[in-house]
Amino acid sequence: MIRHAVALLCASPALAGPLFEDRSAGLPPHVYAGGWEHFVGGGVAVFDCDGDSLPDIFAAGGENPAQLLRNGGDFQFQTAPIDPLTGVTGAYPIDIDADGQMDLFVMRVGENIILSGEGDCQFTQTTPLPDNDAWTTAFTAWWEDDGRPNMAVGNYVDRDDPEGPFGACDDNAILRPTAEGYVSTPLTPGYCPLSILAANDARGRLTLRLSNDRHYYVREGHEQMWDIAEARFLGPDDGWAKTALWGMGIASRDLTGDGRDEVMLTSMGDQLMQIAQPDGSYAAAPFTIGTYAQRPHIGDDGRPSTGWHAEFGDIDNDGRTDLFIAKGNVDQMPGLAMQDPNNLLMQQADGSFTEAAASAGIATTDRSRGAALADFDGDGRLDLVVVNRRAQMELHRNVTPETGNWLAITLAQPGGNRHAIGAVVTVTADNLRQSQQMTIGGGHAGGKAGPLHFGLGTATALEVSVTWPDGSVTKHSTAANQAITVTR
Repeated sequence: MIRHAVALLCASPALAGPLFEDRSAGLPPHVYAGGWEHFVGGGVAVFDCDGDSLPDIFAAGGENPAQLLRNGGDFQFQTAPIDPLTGVTGAYPIDIDADGQMDLFVMRVGENIILSGEGDCQFTQTTPLPDNDAWTTAFTAWWEDDGRPNMAVGNYVDRDDPEGPFGACDDNAILRPTAEGYVSTPLTPGYCPLSILAANDARGRLTLRLSNDRHYYVREGHEQMWDIAEARFLGPDDGWAKTALWGMGIASRDLTGDGRDEVMLTSMGDQLMQIAQPDGSYAAAPFTIGTYAQRPHIGDDGRPSTGWHAEFGDIDNDGRTDLFIAKGNVDQMPGLAMQDPNNLLMQQADGSFTEAAASAGIATTDRSRGAALADFDGDGRLDLVVVNRRAQMELHRNVTPETGNWLAITLAQPGGNRHAIGAVVTVTADNLRQSQQMTIGGGHAGGKAGPLHFGLGTATALEVSVTWPDGSVTKHSTAANQAITVTR
């Protein structure tokens, strides 16, 4: 079944460059702050907590209290009451109990908590988690049956290790549901992850990708892939080549139309794009693709950049997926750029990417951390929110003129996995073919729950195919420039 919402924008093909309007004044004051335990983190969760189809914001505060910001329309946000929470590094929206209200998995330096959504942006702390007192910096979730989700938690440096912080990466954990609550099993070795994503890899198998901070590596540390079904880490015999980064964030999106997701890994220095191969392996993208973004693109600071949150999205709705990267020095690291502008990499017709953040008005140089691309005003264009370390949070409205057509797709199904996490949505029209996975995780310390956004260029009549988590496939015909819900 397919349910249509009101069409909000009739757009023409993208003819001009991207353009954003600074609407940060519509946000209450909010700064992610703190000492060395908050050099990392600073994530933001974007989701609709009151059912008005306008995305709301939960922002980590570090030593400052986290904030829940309710979207009142016209880019005006008001602080919504929640219990005071400090030590928060980030959060991810997830409907754990399948009641239709988004919950929040809140990561902290100390005890992680789940805030259960009660509707109207009200939350209570009701879901018990195993005892934990780690420094949590990464999260992802997936469903293996029709019950509650499985969740993976990535922990950074073991603060109790007297030999730390270097070489003192803590253990990670998988949280599995039981009748009594959740039980924790270790996922080791841990190499200080700053992002985890459960998604289909280039083989089409559900895996956990862990991006690890080389700055605190234990011996032989590297990026990791965990095959969920086989409960083991992949290695060279599986076509998984060892890669060492100062890994910060993960973004995943099919850029070639072959149904396999490419992966973006942010880092200090090079930002590594991995291209999915037909044999199920990955190859580093050629330097000429324009995504390595290894140094500031404005100013005279030639030192390497530090990438954090990365996110794919079609900014001008031309049918080609673009890429935003939040940048910023850890704090005062002298070997890395201090004035480090965020990136907006616009995909061209030949598959390469061109920097456009400065001309678009979003090349800000505060120490950015978490971010999200979301349609905050329902006009079919992806807007931007950015959390900064020791600086005010930013909000930018996408006012790109003459954008192309678009489609926003929400999935729904009965059972515990209400929002069909693990599904793959494919949209085809004329010579256009795009696919997106429905996932929870990735980014840097935060993510979003909401419709999958597709830019369509000039396409108006569309075919939508949904491969549901149980493997069944449904097909639907629809038109551009609207938000729809597809129900299994």
